[in-house]
Amino acid sequence: MARGETTQTKVHYKGSDEDFIVFVDDVADYKKWLSDPSVPLSHFVSTFTVFTTQRGVQGPLNAAPNSTLENEFGTHVEDDCIKTILQKGTAQEVEAPERLGFRNESQGARGGHF
Repeated sequence: MARGETTQTKVHYKGSDEDFIVFVDDVADYKKWLSDPSVPLSHFVSTFTVFTTQRGVQGPLNAAPNSTLENEFGTHVEDDCIKTILQKGTAQEVEAPERLGFRNESQGARGGHF
């Protein structure tokens, strides 16, 4: 596997005007939560931020503003919005690209002229 390459699970929810994304770290706990809501969200949700995109799952992501959450879900409380997205959305596993950049910057160019 290339350096830094990994898979990510996104739960995608198609809203009326925008698409919403929540990242999941542990798919097994997420699936368990779907049938048993006593499983804490903190066990499988990657970050408690709802992201929006207007181009589906692959589009650029932005943190959802409170007004957008309020318009779509009737609340801007992210925990409540995340629960709705997790319940009604579709989980999609995607490969995250490898990291770019120097492997060890201390061994690269040190600036200045040679």
